[in-house]
Amino acid sequence: MAAKKGSSTGPKVVADNRKARFNYEIEDVYEAGIELKGTEVKSLREGKANVAESYAAVENGEMRIFNFYIPEYLQGNRFNHEPRRPRKLLLHRRQIDKLAAAIAKEGKTIVPLKVYFNDKGRAKMEVALARGKKLHDKRQTEKSRDWNREKQRLLKTSG
Repeated sequence: MAAKKGSSTGPKVVADNRKARFNYEIEDVYEAGIELKGTEVKSLREGKANVAESYAAVENGEMRIFNFYIPEYLQGNRFNHEPRRPRKLLLHRRQIDKLAAAIAKEGKTIVPLKVYFNDKGRAKMEVALARGKKLHDKRQTEKSRDWNREKQRLLKTSG
């Protein structure tokens, strides 16, 4: 059977939290489903979401994402959704318990990394268990990134 026109292999990334890897030391990464309403899915497919200021927390034994911005769908009329409502993240019970224990005992945080649609067309969010970096750690990361960039440039020009 021939592939459909316009279909691509791999996930379609809707929103990416690029600052998370700079501000946090990423330890474990999990893929979670997102409980969404119809107009939220339509708005996500337009690719206008913002995950940069959002955070996740365990509330009543459920993982929820707070401050995740999905703009209202233009053709949504009165059935439209609230742009920054708390949304439930779909994870296994063991994963939720592990994340809740790490938050309580070790002072870590859960950071969303990106939102995408998988091959089946389902909205997924990549969340990570992370520890906040200190200022000197951020400087060291920037320094090593600059050095690697400069090293690649030198190897390219000399080789």
